[in-house]
Amino acid sequence: MATITLKDGTELFYKDWGPKDAQPVVFHHGWPLSADDWDAQMLFFLSKGFRVIAHDRRGHGRSTQTDAGNDMDTYVSDVIELTDKLDLKNAVHIGHSTGGGEAARYAARAKPGRVAKVVLAGAVPPIMVKSDKNPGGTPMAVFDGFRTALAANRAQFFMDVASGPFYGFNRPDAKVIPATVQNWWRQGMMGGAKAHYDCIKAFSETDFTEDLQKIEVPTLVMHGEDDQVVPIADAALLAIKLLKKGELKTYKGYPHGMLTIHADVLNPDILAFILG
Repeated sequence: MATITLKDGTELFYKDWGPKDAQPVVFHHGWPLSADDWDAQMLFFLSKGFRVIAHDRRGHGRSTQTDAGNDMDTYVSDVIELTDKLDLKNAVHIGHSTGGGEAARYAARAKPGRVAKVVLAGAVPPIMVKSDKNPGGTPMAVFDGFRTALAANRAQFFMDVASGPFYGFNRPDAKVIPATVQNWWRQGMMGGAKAHYDCIKAFSETDFTEDLQKIEVPTLVMHGEDDQVVPIADAALLAIKLLKKGELKTYKGYPHGMLTIHADVLNPDILAFILG
């Protein structure tokens, strides 16, 4: 098991597969999951000759269940420490949901030569929560509801999210995949309740507007048009306007968890973007 001890003592778990001299593809997972959520992508890109890296964010998965530092700036500082340790250069950074915010902020702050391209899939930027500046956002009451449900019964809350809106399994014509729901629940319950509670604020209230504007490399924005968790109108359709070298690709009927249940479609699209 590979880990790095961060400057504050946190143990960060990560996977690092493939030739060390190959181009790195770095994956940033969503809340409240772990590096395991990228299984379908890591195996695919490994088979294409890439070096693939994915970490468990602090407080998530097999990393330390931190009670502090569960905010976006610290998450990105952790990624900087990891990429420095592994000396990753010319890397493609792919982020889903909360991980999309992490990837965007990292790309905006990374040292020259570290990042070649960025992929933001079902990502939270520019900002999720509704405000006067973001009238189309999700009301704070929704995120307060997340916190209440998590504190009351985290196990049930996670089961409800995975079996419902995350994969669109609550749609009338949906083909429910029980093992996918169980795997989401398993990943979530591996992490720490305090970190998961704090991360709701991190993914909903962090403003990534300036980060998107600072990214200099080609960036692919991918989003499901039926995303019930991060609605496309207040995410991808706004983010693309802020990027200098952005490309938008949307998917009719696809849910938030499209990278898992539609990996056969999305993986080739990401590969084409990397090679293009």
